[in-house]
Amino acid sequence: MSGLGAVLVDSQGSTLYVFEPDAHARVTCTGSCAQVWPPLKLANGGHPSASGAAKSSLLGSDPDPEGGHVVTYAGWPLYTYAGDSGPGNASGQGLDSNGGVWYAIAPSGRPVTGTP
Repeated sequence: MSGLGAVLVDSQGSTLYVFEPDAHARVTCTGSCAQVWPPLKLANGGHPSASGAAKSSLLGSDPDPEGGHVVTYAGWPLYTYAGDSGPGNASGQGLDSNGGVWYAIAPSGRPVTGTP
């Protein structure tokens, strides 16, 4: 990703973000927040999978308070951003929205705090 280095993307190439208030532990973006920042949901009975630089050992899932499970990476619940225009876009990077800051996540499992 231009300017951010390597970051995780979903199967459609959309940037994946983490939300600071999740505190590296649980889903806190629900309701109207989840409409703008949709969580990466795990299909019923499915298992998350990794490719490229992503590490399978860092994948997991957590219960979503609104039902189902959200994919996690290094313990962080993962989200996309409705404002991204398509694959490779990271317009949600560094936004202070819905009570906290949003960051793309690197294959290392650390939030990317720089700006593109």
